[in-house]
Amino acid sequence: MKAVVQDRYGSADTLEFRDFDTPVPAADEVLVRVHAASVNAYDWHLMHGDPKIARLVLGVTRPKARVRGRDFAGRVEAVGSGVMGLKPGDEVFGEADGAFAEFVCAKDTMVGPKPANLTFEQAAAIPLAGNTALIGLRDVGRVQRGQTVLVNGASGGVGTFAVQLAKAYGAEVTAVCSTRNADLVRSLGADYVIDYTREDFARGGRRYDVVLDLVGNHSLAGFRRAITPTGTLVLSGGGVYEGGSIVGPMGLFFKRRLAAPFARQRLLELPARQSRANLATLRELAESGQMTPVVERTYPLSEAAEAIRHLEVEHARAKIVVTV
Repeated sequence: MKAVVQDRYGSADTLEFRDFDTPVPAADEVLVRVHAASVNAYDWHLMHGDPKIARLVLGVTRPKARVRGRDFAGRVEAVGSGVMGLKPGDEVFGEADGAFAEFVCAKDTMVGPKPANLTFEQAAAIPLAGNTALIGLRDVGRVQRGQTVLVNGASGGVGTFAVQLAKAYGAEVTAVCSTRNADLVRSLGADYVIDYTREDFARGGRRYDVVLDLVGNHSLAGFRRAITPTGTLVLSGGGVYEGGSIVGPMGLFFKRRLAAPFARQRLLELPARQSRANLATLRELAESGQMTPVVERTYPLSEAAEAIRHLEVEHARAKIVVTV
């Protein structure tokens, strides 16, 4: 099969479009013929091995997972002996390393039926980013109807889903983004927009019940100034930033862990937690029209390196999708 392969950490120049062995599904896996896969900040971080401390898990000298890409949409080609509920021919979407390829193997718990009203390109945009927004607002932030929610990084892949989900939960939403993306986030339902090139929400004086941070561009004290005395701060810090780093957002997370036991405010981190149940929830939200993926641009699989470069250099809005 054709795939986008990486043998050493570095820029998008280290990615090669070449032949690679087609994976074989284990007993609890499905083999999916990929129709589309989307680009995430996750791909950028793994490509660079950034932050460097993460290489203890990702691979010390080079990536353990050699094919890039994380989320996908396509058709089931084959299923493992222990897989129930999925069969060849099913249209699905889900998460697994190695999605920038003609085929990908994924745990059956990480795959679910594709939203019937979406194209493969739209569906591929959902799994990682949509799941991150869902966990951040529903599970960690516990957003309730009538609350005020601020999304920092509202025009990005996760942010565009977060704005829509917060509105679906009945919250008043303030979106933080650049000037060029203000109309986009308003179209997704944002009640208010803060242009970060002109105003700093951490010094604006207004406080919010929940702040979902997807950028990590303020100090912990700055974030805390933006939430009510008993409000909730949800830190992700998974964006793309200039240059590499040793610890990345872990410095901010470490300060949160020191402060959290002594604070009235809920200071929390966004965990990585995927499940078929979450995919089902995202499918229902998409099929009901409460959440629509926004795709800025598509690239063919052979140009996946350019797709990641676009995310890194152009600070892409919404989602970038690779078509197979």
